Amino acid sequence: MAGPEPPPTLSSPSRTIVLWCPDWPVAAARAETGLPRDAPLALISQGTVFASSASARADGVRRGLTLREAQYRCGTLVALPHDPRLDERAFEPVLARLEEVAPGVATIRPGTGAVRARGPARYYGGEEPAGQSMRDAVLDLGVADARVGIADGPFAAEQAARSAQRAEVRAVPPGHSSGFLAGMPVALVVDARLTMLLRRLGVHTLGDLAALPAAQVAQRFGPAGLAAQAQARGVDPAPLPARVPPPQRDLLLRFEPPLDRIDQVAFAARAPADSFVDGLAGAHLVCTTLRVEVGLDSGRMLGRSWRHPRWFDAADVVDRVRWQLQGSGAGDPGLDSAVCWLRILPEEVDGAGNHEPGLWGSGPDERIHHALSRVQSLLGHEGVVTAVVGGGRLLAERQVFVPWGDAPAGPRAGPAGAAAAPWPGSLAGPLPATVFRERRPVGLLTQDGSQVDVDERGLLPADPVQFSPSGQKDDLRSVAAWAGPWPVHEGWWRPGGGRRVDRVQIVDADGAAWLLHFDDRRWWAEAHYD
Repeated sequence: MAGPEPPPTLSSPSRTIVLWCPDWPVAAARAETGLPRDAPLALISQGTVFASSASARADGVRRGLTLREAQYRCGTLVALPHDPRLDERAFEPVLARLEEVAPGVATIRPGTGAVRARGPARYYGGEEPAGQSMRDAVLDLGVADARVGIADGPFAAEQAARSAQRAEVRAVPPGHSSGFLAGMPVALVVDARLTMLLRRLGVHTLGDLAALPAAQVAQRFGPAGLAAQAQARGVDPAPLPARVPPPQRDLLLRFEPPLDRIDQVAFAARAPADSFVDGLAGAHLVCTTLRVEVGLDSGRMLGRSWRHPRWFDAADVVDRVRWQLQGSGAGDPGLDSAVCWLRILPEEVDGAGNHEPGLWGSGPDERIHHALSRVQSLLGHEGVVTAVVGGGRLLAERQVFVPWGDAPAGPRAGPAGAAAAPWPGSLAGPLPATVFRERRPVGLLTQDGSQVDVDERGLLPADPVQFSPSGQKDDLRSVAAWAGPWPVHEGWWRPGGGRRVDRVQIVDADGAAWLLHFDDRRWWAEAHYD
């Protein structure tokens, strides 16, 4: 078989230093929530495991598993939703520290940064001393683990970092990157579909891919295959754009001595909040999602992201600081020790032009927003709520109330998530107009006056003949029509067997239509068709 043939159109890659922080999404989530390092943790994205901690992997939790399978393998697993913004936000201090050691850092992804080796190597007296300096600088910030790889090009350098042992700087000599990469799986450079195709053709490793004639690879697999082969040969000249630090728009207040009263912190934040909003306005921006972080004297940090139905002004910023310290809706026990520092970050911004009022103002919308915001400032964060349609099978579960200005959250909230997805066993339309927040006991009787039952097959042994909306015999009326039952079986995998509900629609003699369900050996009214 012919040896590797570097394509003539590719230039030689530059020597690159890559710093990799293992399990960065897990580390960022752990720092945010305060979980201990030995707690098994998994980050969930779209119902599957995106990343897992070392202790979770020891129990068999791997990326791509469903949440149910991951919890089956590790009974003490802590599952949290993956937040890409948290990964980026937590990596910003690391990038800023790397910039002090080796300017021109490029972000490959949160937790992985790269820099051209030529300048740092000259300054520190060699590539490995430069890599060690970068690693030491990151560890000084409190990062649990950081590994450094040096090779020709960013891809080979990243693989060197990932193969490095703890506390090791692994350097691949110049010109030897292709041999270093030869035994690695081809899935590192191509997607799953192309990986399967290459394996069927007998190409299992990067060395196998590098040995193929470049012209045939380009003809069969196109530019994507040619780029993958360049990476496999260690001659990938991928550009390494230097990171441009974003403008510093966050606000940091330190209190000496620490403040032990909520009103003191809110008062101290008023004038800086004006400057914070004015600074964004000077850049023709408005903040639509605000991040508030509070450092307590006990060493605990309270962090939360707040959304706004329009955009934050200075008064809104102060309100969110006060609500966070009070623990409103955040699940925190509140201000249990003095506040040492306060940090406010614009997590999501938008152009001010997108939020300008119309030619004649926004009329009722503006008055409604002002009134609701005013009431919310008096009653607290959860004092004003709005209703959204969520996901679920029972109609009462679909009624989701969220604080004014917040986005729906959770597995059942919001039309963008579970509400828009098909729910097996959910009721088909048209849906009832009146849904009872608390189900009401009713009576559904057969011809002989006994209660209608539901057998093990989910069928009614006898037809319903009489119906009582109050559950009392003095309120009985005839059943004109009925349909069902439709079973809803939830949580059947749980040790207790979960919950089974059987639904029936009926129309009484007065023409009123009802949605009933059979649960706990009796009938309940779930909703009424108006």
